[in-house]
Amino acid sequence: SKSITLYAALGFLSLVWFSIRIVPPAHVGIVVTLGNVRGEPLPAGFHVVNPLSSVVLFTTKTQLMDSENNVPTVEGLNVELDVALLFSLNIDKVKDLFLTLGVDYENVLIRTELASAVRGLTSEKSAKALYTAGRRDLQTNLLEELQAKFEPRGIILEDVLLKAIKLPALLTSAIETKAQAEQESARMEFVLTKETKEAERKTIEASGIAQFQKIVSEGISENLLAWKGIEATEKLAESENSKIVMMGNGKGDLPVILSAQ
Repeated sequence: SKSITLYAALGFLSLVWFSIRIVPPAHVGIVVTLGNVRGEPLPAGFHVVNPLSSVVLFTTKTQLMDSENNVPTVEGLNVELDVALLFSLNIDKVKDLFLTLGVDYENVLIRTELASAVRGLTSEKSAKALYTAGRRDLQTNLLEELQAKFEPRGIILEDVLLKAIKLPALLTSAIETKAQAEQESARMEFVLTKETKEAERKTIEASGIAQFQKIVSEGISENLLAWKGIEATEKLAESENSKIVMMGNGKGDLPVILSAQ
């Protein structure tokens, strides 16, 4: 009887041991029993399930997926476009995701839809647009299109990142040359504008000087100059230093004072 009790206890402990399932943090578990999905997803933590059941884990963390795409442009040129997606799973739809797409949902749905969307959008844009300001438009359009496709399936698309765009070497060189020419043209336009402003400033300055000289010249008369000469002569005459004063012959001549020292 002791042996039976011991075997029963061991059997019970084994049953309990094989019934224990632990779901890691930031994960949910789908319980599959003999090919059937049972109940709702298990949250993170300790669980006891049917020992014949398996638990399929799905992470709820934000995931990163890189994709390299060789796609055509509107001119028919092939460009290499490196795209990265940030996405996570909607916990409430993990069960449906498992039943419709399985555990390989990244390759079955995400990569396929991403490649299709990238090819469709780049075929509407020129290579130059992809290389310059068109990147932002492409990124926004990709995000909106993929969100519309992923969210009903339980995939939350957080962001689309355009990591790199590689154009054919000759096209890249031509675009860079044109951009440099446009920058040089803008620089020369700035220089010309600056020089024009400087010329206008000098014209205004010269006009002001001419106006000043005109005002000054109109205010100076012969009588004023004679009076200033008389004042200067009086001040020299009052000086204690010895001097010789030579008087001019004409009425407009001023005395000339020479020092005797």
